[in-house]
Amino acid sequence: MINIIEPKVKVSKERQIFSNYDLKRLIIPLLVEQLLLLLVGMTDTLMVSYAGEAAVSGVSLVNQINSIFIAVFTALASGGAVVISQYIGKRDRENGIRSANQLLLLSIIISIVITILISIFHAPLLRLLFGRVETNVMEASQTYLLLTALSFPALAIYNSCSSILRSMSKTKITMYVSIIMNLINIVGNYVGIFVLNAGVAGVAVPSLISRMIAAIIMFVICTNKSHAVYLRLKNLLHFQKEIIHKIINIAVPNGIEGGMLDASKVALSSIIAMFGTTQIAANGVAQSFWSIAALFSIVMGPVFITVIGQCIGANDYEAAQYYVKKLLRITYLGCLVWDTVIFIITPFILNLYSLSSEAIHLVIILCFLHNVFNAILHPSGFVLANALRAAGDVKYTMYTSIFATVIVRVILSIIFGVWMNLGVIGVAIAMGWDWLVRVILIVSRYRSGKWKQFKVI
Repeated sequence: MINIIEPKVKVSKERQIFSNYDLKRLIIPLLVEQLLLLLVGMTDTLMVSYAGEAAVSGVSLVNQINSIFIAVFTALASGGAVVISQYIGKRDRENGIRSANQLLLLSIIISIVITILISIFHAPLLRLLFGRVETNVMEASQTYLLLTALSFPALAIYNSCSSILRSMSKTKITMYVSIIMNLINIVGNYVGIFVLNAGVAGVAVPSLISRMIAAIIMFVICTNKSHAVYLRLKNLLHFQKEIIHKIINIAVPNGIEGGMLDASKVALSSIIAMFGTTQIAANGVAQSFWSIAALFSIVMGPVFITVIGQCIGANDYEAAQYYVKKLLRITYLGCLVWDTVIFIITPFILNLYSLSSEAIHLVIILCFLHNVFNAILHPSGFVLANALRAAGDVKYTMYTSIFATVIVRVILSIIFGVWMNLGVIGVAIAMGWDWLVRVILIVSRYRSGKWKQFKVI
């Protein structure tokens, strides 16, 4: 196994800042954490269904809005992770500490502003977006949006602290705190729905409580002065424009990229809605399997940012290239094994679903296409892009993502799915072309070496 993942061109041992053991300690907790989040999400959906159709509909509608705000916090955390990782690699502890403080300060301010705006305008916002829904669904949506918005500051703190710890390769801590947070959420949902019969509030309040507890735990952990980077309370409220500018320079393109991806998903949903109930249902079920199948490659994204970011911070681009090749090999190997296992168990899990034989057949075809594309294209098209982001080459990855998804994927979905009458299979094939375009553009950029010209710190 070691021979498979080890690149032919190596760097000296003293420049290998991450041993194989270090990489294992970085990757496995992230994998467990993300798998847990998926399983908890499925459990939440199942329990919410017992609160009634209005509650399910309200939660579903609001989650579409919440995903936009969560993407903002994720983009900020990603920007902070790049800056902090580079300072750690540079062994500049003082600026690493300042960056951690500025990341948290910026996240708290933005989350509070969003919370206040939603608290004031949640009702007109929902009427604007979903004005035609039934009254009980609208009431459930308003309750859920207001309560979940109150948890945004806690979620922002949690995400910021997670990125700080991941920058130091302390993913085991984030895994344990994630387990605590999700267990509190599951137990709280059970009590809220089955014991208190609180409806949608019984779902929202546990999320608020679990996020607050997790945020407090993470904040306390991040104040530990023995860490390479920590939160220094006396400097927490001091604005440092230069560092904030560095974080925003990474965060804004990431945020725009995520926002455009969400917009394209809405467009794709409207296309899929043209294909009839069976295909819509098959696509919806396949999406849940796709999320699990893509897990390993998604987990490797933060790993690339941490490892490559530290190499670039140390100004060792040769080591950065060594680790890009090594991490890509790990990603390809992990994706191949993971995607194969998930596809093998897919037909057995489908037996638990109440679907027609036609829908089940479609789901299996869609999962096969996705898993093949994921194993062959996703590592170079998506995961490698994080190496460019870690170097500060974020605008190129943003333009690539917008072109591949918004232009290539949406247009080809219309051609394959609608004009050629291939339905959801055509949309899946368009996804493969989207990913192939990404591979060509991202690999070309990496090989050009232009990513080495960017300066984050």
